[in-house]
Amino acid sequence: MILPTKRVLFLLSMLMYSVCLVSCKEDEAPPVKYDPTIYAFDSGAFPAPDFNGNTPTVAGVQLGRMLFYERALSKDKTQSCADCHLQKDMFSDTRRFSIGVEGLPGKRQAMAVFNVAWHTEGMFWDGRAPLVRDQALKPIQDPLEMNETLPNAVSKLNADQKYKDQFIRAFGDDTITPERIGLAIEQFEFTMISNNSRYDTWQKGEVTLTPEEERGRVLFFRERDPFLNQKGGECFHCHAGFNFTNNEYMNNGLDEEADFSDLGRFMVTHHPEDRARFKVPSLRNIALTPPYMHDGRFSTLEQVIEHYNTGVKNSSTVDGILFHNLEPGGLQLNAQDITDLVAFLKTLTDTTFMTDQRFSSPF
Repeated sequence: MILPTKRVLFLLSMLMYSVCLVSCKEDEAPPVKYDPTIYAFDSGAFPAPDFNGNTPTVAGVQLGRMLFYERALSKDKTQSCADCHLQKDMFSDTRRFSIGVEGLPGKRQAMAVFNVAWHTEGMFWDGRAPLVRDQALKPIQDPLEMNETLPNAVSKLNADQKYKDQFIRAFGDDTITPERIGLAIEQFEFTMISNNSRYDTWQKGEVTLTPEEERGRVLFFRERDPFLNQKGGECFHCHAGFNFTNNEYMNNGLDEEADFSDLGRFMVTHHPEDRARFKVPSLRNIALTPPYMHDGRFSTLEQVIEHYNTGVKNSSTVDGILFHNLEPGGLQLNAQDITDLVAFLKTLTDTTFMTDQRFSSPF
């Protein structure tokens, strides 16, 4: 029996519609949903950190990673956090001062970004940001850096569907706020852990230090005692513990009082005793994060050690260990001592951190 032409066409169209409907449903992306999966945070031998109510999730870390590399957060969409914190340089900037979107230099040397989950006493050289989430928003607004307003930054992210989707996964809805931007970047930076240096493997008994490195290690952790004719670098007083910092703000004798050009912590606390005090940085990865000091005045580790050896200047706020306790004559380290100390400092380099794909650009 031959079906009428109209009926055949009708059946064929219905068949095609059914096939198209099934195909379209198969191609449709699943709805974006909140994902509370906790990030597998592994701090190794480090103590468990306090996340201050912002425990990293897989979705939150991914969002923070996207934002860390997002240039739309800057005024002209040319600069991201990562442009002044490069992974190949241990998330630091080897320029003395970073250059912002307006072509202007910053006022201080960019600090390296790693192990920030254990920075418990504030962020930046002067500690003006209490938590990482607070620090993350300041470069966006700084006229010398990304020079953007937070409302504009939010507006640009709202115009990008991938961000609206990722905010849903990370926070449960697509509301984008400065607070959430800070929390997401904080979650990502919490995961940026550097704990696989040669020194760490030595501590686990997996490698042996060279004689030069071992002599440097002993000097690093030993006090100078002129009465016993004992040499020591005294370094551990300020750079102790698993992260090689005491998390304090100190004046390390760079300048005499009349030459203070940057008052550091004082500009935050307004306490006279904080004049020219700056955050003690971690010495992890120090060999790959020049220049050194808050103003990047030293370009080599040898220059840094020579400062502590013979160049510490007195002032009313200089730390006693760095001046009075070393009199007379300073540390009195010779050229071989300095070479050995540098050799030890190089054992704090974690080469796996600078190539870890978890911290690279997601774009």
